[in-house]
Parts: sequence; structure tokens; C-alpha cells
Amino acid sequence: MTPDLFSPLKLGAVQTPNRIFLAPLTRCRAEPGNIPCELNAEYYRQRASGGLLIAEATSVSPRGYGYPNTPGIFNDAHIAGWRKVTNAVHAAGGLIFLQLWHVGRISHPSFQPNGETPVSASAIRPRGQVFTGSAMEDYVTPRALDISEIPGIIAEYEHGARAAKAAHFDGVEIHNANGYLLDQFLRNGTNHRTDSYGGSVENRARLTLEVTQAVVDVWGADRVGIRFSPGGVFNDMHDSNPLHTFGHVLKKLEPLNLAFAHITRVTAQDIAHGAAEGIGPRELRPFYNGNIVANGGFTLESGNQALQEDWADAIAFGVPFLANPDLPERLRKNAPLNEADPSTFYASGPKGYTDYPTLRA
Repeated sequence: MTPDLFSPLKLGAVQTPNRIFLAPLTRCRAEPGNIPCELNAEYYRQRASGGLLIAEATSVSPRGYGYPNTPGIFNDAHIAGWRKVTNAVHAAGGLIFLQLWHVGRISHPSFQPNGETPVSASAIRPRGQVFTGSAMEDYVTPRALDISEIPGIIAEYEHGARAAKAAHFDGVEIHNANGYLLDQFLRNGTNHRTDSYGGSVENRARLTLEVTQAVVDVWGADRVGIRFSPGGVFNDMHDSNPLHTFGHVLKKLEPLNLAFAHITRVTAQDIAHGAAEGIGPRELRPFYNGNIVANGGFTLESGNQALQEDWADAIAFGVPFLANPDLPERLRKNAPLNEADPSTFYASGPKGYTDYPTLRA
């Protein structure tokens, strides 16, 4: 029987009730100390009818921040804060994974311990500016990580994975997308290293594979996912041959039998910013036989089509789920959707966060 968005899915160690997932969305609403709070718990609880909630990008390191009021997962206060979220989601019958994150060069000294320079694969300054909490500032040229520091980066992801387990998540997703640290190592537009972590695609994929193995050692492969944005140009990213680069890393990951690979497709907005059309989950399916979660501007119709054509096993919805806490019910009933308010995407407080109405409100 051909699945649709309302079909259950065996996703590694968990069984999801449907294939409508919440995409990880940075909302900048953590409390001081980057600690999740009751407001975050309510936001995720409201969306617990999704097949799987993938919680927002969460820093595994004090050096991993690049935005105001984003959460962390490396100390006891973070664990306690996230337990409020996981308890609320589980009480509502939901499943939730945490996305493990390090921004690398997409930061600013004002976010770094002691005002240090952000780190990356290579000392290449990204174009653009960052909001430091009070003003827009140009990105700085990052410091290339010395090869002796890389085991420490891997250890931070491992520690974050253990902390996520202590916070009672159902699993984790490794953030290897959108121009952040692991993506900076993987793509040759940002990785100009000449050591064993640079040059060939085998070397550039090394950190991704080592981090994944470290996280798998904590959780087991069947509770670990990983996210890629092969055609994305966000955060000044590019690669000379994304099909080869991402095809290679997916082939290397396949034997691990991860819960899923989460792959974004190129949207019209990406193309408008210079992305090459056509490198996404459909094109990468031949390289990966495991579960693929696809993301990027899907509707009920296009999501079902992706499932029927077998280049996706589930669909992660971002903005539609942000604005519609009961998105699965609305899609099932083909009901009108609330319109999202972009001015509140990265604001503070409940407005545009926990006040979107449900059909039954």
C-alpha cells in the first residue's frame, strides 16, 4: 500500500503516528543562560500531534552560539530546562528529537567566551551581518581550527548527545546543514584545509562521519538523524559539486542504519539567492536507501507525491507548522491554514509563538 502523510512510519527505534514532522526552527526564546523555559514547553506541547518534533538547533558548546536567546545543551541548567519541554511533549503523546548544533563561523566575538574569534574549517569570512542582540555587525574572519582541536569538537557533540539523553529526548538530529560548523567542513567553498580534514571529499566528510559515530555511540544509530542542505546557499555557502559531495557522505552513512537523513530541497527563495536548482532529496535518493525526511516548501499535495514517488519517507514542515499547531488535523481535513507572521519569528514572548489558534479554539 502506498503511504501518505497520515501513514505511520517505523523511524529507527520509534514508530511515528504520521509522517508530518515539525522541522527544527530557531525561535530565539530561551531564557538568560540559554535555558529552555515553560514558554518553550508550551510551544512544543501544542505541536505534539506531529509524527516527530525536531526541536530547534541547540548549541553543544559555549563557542557554538551565533544568535541571541538560542538554547544550549551542555550543562545541568540546560538539561533541566529541556526536561520541561520533553515532559510536556510526552504527556501530550508526542515524540521529540533534539538538534545538536555548533554555528562555527556564523557567529561574532560578542557571542564567544572572552570575546574570542569564532572558529571554522578555514579562515574565510562569510559575507553578511549578524544580529548581536543590539545591532547588526559584519561577520568577522574566523580562526581555522587546528587539527589538534578537532577531537575536542567531537567530544562536545558527544557531551551534547549525552545531555540530550539526560533531558529525556527520544533521539537527536545532528545539524550538518545551513552553513554551520559541520557544513563548513563538508563543502569545499568553506573548507580550504590541506590536512586530513580538507581537500578530497573523503577528507572533508571526515568530521561529519566522526561526529556521527560519536553520537551513535551514545544513542544507538536507530535514535540518530542527520540534516543536510545540499543545494542551499544560506550563510554564504557553496560547493563545486554538491551531488558528489553529499552523495559520498550519504553512501558512507548508509551502513550505520541511522533513523533518518533529513535533506532540504532547493526552494524558489534559494534559487533567487544563487542556489543551483535540482540538488535535494529526490536527486540524492539513489545514494541513500534509509529513511529520508524531506524539507522545503512542501504542501499536502507535494508531500504526498514525494512519498508516493519514494524519494521521501516523511516531510518536515517549518513555517506551516509554526503558524498551525494542529497542522496534521488541518491537513487531514483540508482546512484553511493560519498565515504566519514573520515579524515574530525571532522575537520574544508568546506573540507569534504560542498564540496561533487551532481549529477547535
